Amino acid sequence: MKNILLLLLVANMSLAQKSGGIQFKSATVESVFQDARRAGKPVFVEIYSPTCHTCQSFMPTLADSRVGKFYNDKFVNTKLDIAQPATRAFLDSRHLLVPSLPTFLYFDPQQNLIHFALSTNSTDEVIRHGTNALNPKVRSQTMKSRYQQGERSTNFLIDYAMYARITNDTLAGITAMNDYAKQQSPATFANQTNWLALQKLVLDFENPMAQYMISHMDTYRKAYGADQAKKVAEDILMSSLYSRRGEQFPVAKILEIRQDLVKIGLDSKVVANRTLLPEVKAYFRARQTAKAVERMDNQVNSNQMTVPEYLYISRLFNRNSPDAVDAPTVAKWINKALALKPGQKEQASLYFELSEAYRRGGKSADAQKAAQRATELSQTS
Repeated sequence: MKNILLLLLVANMSLAQKSGGIQFKSATVESVFQDARRAGKPVFVEIYSPTCHTCQSFMPTLADSRVGKFYNDKFVNTKLDIAQPATRAFLDSRHLLVPSLPTFLYFDPQQNLIHFALSTNSTDEVIRHGTNALNPKVRSQTMKSRYQQGERSTNFLIDYAMYARITNDTLAGITAMNDYAKQQSPATFANQTNWLALQKLVLDFENPMAQYMISHMDTYRKAYGADQAKKVAEDILMSSLYSRRGEQFPVAKILEIRQDLVKIGLDSKVVANRTLLPEVKAYFRARQTAKAVERMDNQVNSNQMTVPEYLYISRLFNRNSPDAVDAPTVAKWINKALALKPGQKEQASLYFELSEAYRRGGKSADAQKAAQRATELSQTS
């Protein structure tokens, strides 16, 4: 089936060129941009997949003679398969994320993104997006400055949030969607448009629409299906927890996310596993070592830990704990791991961590013995 789709794709690309549609260059990205610099033109890139049905449905539109005349005159054109390593390398080098397929990206000849579009499938719309890309006053590149100057229309905020997502500007996306949510009535939070916004654009669990969803899950389950509603709410909560901002959340906020994950239908033990490290690190930041030890020790006592897990948590506490309150418990964890009779290499690592725990706890003689044992095991292994 994949081979058939590839053949169809090649056939449609050939048809596009013969029928006056967009002439996509089959060349490396660098070669395309070199051509653009020589021609003094911007670059249009369609990000697609040969197995994407929506992408295939765009083929006749991109093969339209009006679309072809416009894009061939104004742009150097190429299309990149999202699954190819070269495509991923190019997007990563520009710090770009592709939220759905097809995605239209427009660049200046120096590879700077100037515009994006998630287009509807019509000739006029595809041409309109290209026209906007050529207009410095309306293209996506100007959205941040327009926002700073006070533009707050509903459609603009949605577009700005999507541009922020594509360019990995998480804070801008959160700010835009918070402004957007304030413009909506709670009575409309669960409508189709705002459901799409929750799926694609809301990354912050404190967004008013996200908070409403978490507190009214039955409404979303009935409208959009139980599994899908749980997935969207879970994605928002987890993206908040593991974001860069989440790395600085206080314990209270992490516990709130933990409660919300249970509230939307996740198993409490699964949730406890997911929030374990964020909670412990938050306790470290708050210099509440005793609570960090208690949280981790409860996890150890309620689960069957492996040697690598014992080694990981011992290192975590030895490297990050703000004081030595945890040292006796870390030593206890390591001795539990040694009782599992691991190989010499793992034993050497465990004795090294045991030495560190004893040193931190003020047991110099025990620390020296453990360090000597670690050295012996390391040499023999």
